[in-house]
Amino acid sequence: MAQRHSRGVLFCLAATVAWGGMFPVMNAALRHIDPFTFTCLRYSTALAVFVVLLWRIEGRAAFTLRGERVGLAFLFGTAGFCGFQFLVFYGQQEVGTDGALTASIMMATMPLLGFLVTWAIRQVLPPRGALGFIAMSFVGISLVVTKGHYGLFVDHPGQFGADGLIVLGAFFWVLYTAGATFFPSWSPVRYTTTTTALGLVSTLAVTGVLVGSGAVAMPGAGAVGSVLPELGYMSLVAAVVGVLAWNTGNRILTPLNGVLFMDVVPVTSFAISAATGTLPTATQVVGACISATALVLNNLYLRHRLAAPEPVEQRQTVSAPASASSQ
Repeated sequence: MAQRHSRGVLFCLAATVAWGGMFPVMNAALRHIDPFTFTCLRYSTALAVFVVLLWRIEGRAAFTLRGERVGLAFLFGTAGFCGFQFLVFYGQQEVGTDGALTASIMMATMPLLGFLVTWAIRQVLPPRGALGFIAMSFVGISLVVTKGHYGLFVDHPGQFGADGLIVLGAFFWVLYTAGATFFPSWSPVRYTTTTTALGLVSTLAVTGVLVGSGAVAMPGAGAVGSVLPELGYMSLVAAVVGVLAWNTGNRILTPLNGVLFMDVVPVTSFAISAATGTLPTATQVVGACISATALVLNNLYLRHRLAAPEPVEQRQTVSAPASASSQ
């Protein structure tokens, strides 16, 4: 059990380290190409690799979707590979030079969002202690977004529209991550490949509408050629390695515990951005530390509650329906 848990930790760490690098890389790419067509190119490349992997590992049978919950897989694929990519990277582009830092820091909201999504799916109210840690996390994130200048919320509310898009995109990725629990018989490779393929349909459709309406200009060959290094990293490292490792790690650890590792993303992004000359402010660092601390404490608190023995009355209440149904 301990060895399996360690494997899950390593997979989640590998994914989040790879993703920490993608935000600085996207800052460079977004100077030459829009996030919509770039996402189409990125996941078309990644899908080709996923298909080869799934074929070699599980064979032709893994591509059969007859009798499967295709509509649900399409929903989760659209959330993860259309909703997340478009909203986060468009928001990053709108933020400007600080986009990589802002987007990566906002990924630290995922553990909190994961807790809320799990709450919604299981219809279980969060314990009071968890609500306190949620509030603490929001304080940290607000420091990151405002850099300590809370008056901006009132004086210039429009400045935070891009941040809202990034958080909404983060929510979609949490939804995608939780979606794997609806397909317990699928391997991580099959879930990744199938949802990427279905999500790419939505991605291409939305991009086609944007290009056709003139909202987004079709990039020329020169623009595509100038972002080939970034496309290589985003397709093979952040997408193939990152997404596959993420889904594998969350299969082992469960999404509620796996999303905690998203706090590694801003750390990696901070280091890369600092090396390229973009430094976070002291207030942003403090805010990120507060949010990370709140999320770690929340996770430990929830683990402690799960490990605690149930009251005798509660155990009797829970066991009563089971015994009745067996009669």
